[in-house]
Amino acid sequence: MKKIILSVLMLLSLSTFSQASSQPVMKITDINGVTHQITGTDQGLNIKGLEGKIVFIEFFGHRCPPCLASIPHLIDLQKKYKDKLAIISVEVQGLNNAQLKQFAKEKGMNYIVVSDEKAGNFTNYIGQRAQWRGSIPFMVALDRKGNVQFVQAGMLPEASLVELIRQLDAIK
Repeated sequence: MKKIILSVLMLLSLSTFSQASSQPVMKITDINGVTHQITGTDQGLNIKGLEGKIVFIEFFGHRCPPCLASIPHLIDLQKKYKDKLAIISVEVQGLNNAQLKQFAKEKGMNYIVVSDEKAGNFTNYIGQRAQWRGSIPFMVALDRKGNVQFVQAGMLPEASLVELIRQLDAIK
């Protein structure tokens, strides 16, 4: 039953996300000063340097209890699947880059962390493409080809994220 529900959600999210057809080039700069180039595609995103990886893009807030609860899960997943998974977290509750860098250090975040101020128009682009209305945590999952396969508002338990990785890894 879980697989059926997950499959239906994946199909619905993919159809919603793929409605827009423009292909903008965006840049985000993480808390370590690394700039990541992202190109919108018909079916998802091309993130330079992360080609061939499953990518979780999470929008979170530093004052959001479910967001805070998901950080240890994301840390564990990044460690366990470091060769096949990349996680990008964009903080949208107003921490500036310096504050977010300190926050990420305190939490031990071992994945790409971006403040909204350094996300350029990426946050708005995701909002439009995925019809995101600002609820957090909010996740967009891409398969190895950069195609959106899953969109979720609300926290997912670690076991569900592991299952999602397994399913995305099986897509050829």
